[in-house]
Amino acid sequence: MASKKGRLIDGVVLLDKPAGLSSNHALQRVKRALNARKAGHTGTLDPFATGLLICCLGRATKLATQLLEADKAYVATLQLGVETDSGDLTGTVVGGSTQNVAAIGLDEINAVLPAFRGQIEQIPPMHSALKKDGKPLYYYARRGITVDRPPRQVRIDELAVVAQSGDQVTLSVRCSKGTYIRTLAQDIGRALGCGAHLVALRRTAIDPFHVDQAIALPDLQALAQPDSAVLPLEGLPDGLQLP
Repeated sequence: MASKKGRLIDGVVLLDKPAGLSSNHALQRVKRALNARKAGHTGTLDPFATGLLICCLGRATKLATQLLEADKAYVATLQLGVETDSGDLTGTVVGGSTQNVAAIGLDEINAVLPAFRGQIEQIPPMHSALKKDGKPLYYYARRGITVDRPPRQVRIDELAVVAQSGDQVTLSVRCSKGTYIRTLAQDIGRALGCGAHLVALRRTAIDPFHVDQAIALPDLQALAQPDSAVLPLEGLPDGLQLP
C-alpha cells in the first residue's frame, strides 16, 4: 500500500553504513530507496564510523528495544601518542606523548588489556548524547563546559589485538550495550602512558546479526527491486519477536 507518505512495509534492512554519514542520514536514504513510510535504526554510529546499522521498517520498529539491548562487536583502530577531547579523530588535541610510542609493542599492549576485560566502569565522554539537566552532554562540551558524569558499568567480553603498525593498533572488541569505544581507546592510551584516540571504527555485529549480511548503501540504491534487501518479520532469527 502506498501513499504520499510512503509505503507500509514491514521488515529489517541490514545496512553497511559508509563513513561520512550520520546514522540518521543513512536511515533516511534507506527509507527513500524503499519509499517506506516508517523507519528507525537501532544503535547510533558516529559519522566517521562504518559498519552494521540495523534499519527497522514499519512494525519492525517495535524490535528497537530488543536490539538496543543486544551485545555488539567492533574493530577499532587507535592512534597512540595523541589524546583528543572527544576521544576520536574529530576532536581537538588535549594531551598525549609521542616520545615513548616507539617503545610500545605487542607485549606492552597485551599487558594492559586484561584490565579492560569483564565488568568495568567507564566515565561517559562529554561528546555524547547522554543528558544532564535535560541537555545532552555535547551541548555543554560545545560550550567548553565540563560537567560531572558518574561512571557506568559495562561489560567487555573480548578485547584483542588484530594488528599493529607503527603508532596505530587495531583491536577487536565484543561488548555490552552502552560501551563507549572512544572512551575505551582513551583509557587504554592512558594505561600505556602515551595517550590515544580512535581514528577508525567499524561495527561488525549486533547480535544476532553480522555485517557480512549487510548491504552497502550504493548497492541498495542501485537495486531494481530494493525490497529484496528487506528481511521480512517472519524471516528474522529466533528470539526476535514483536512485543
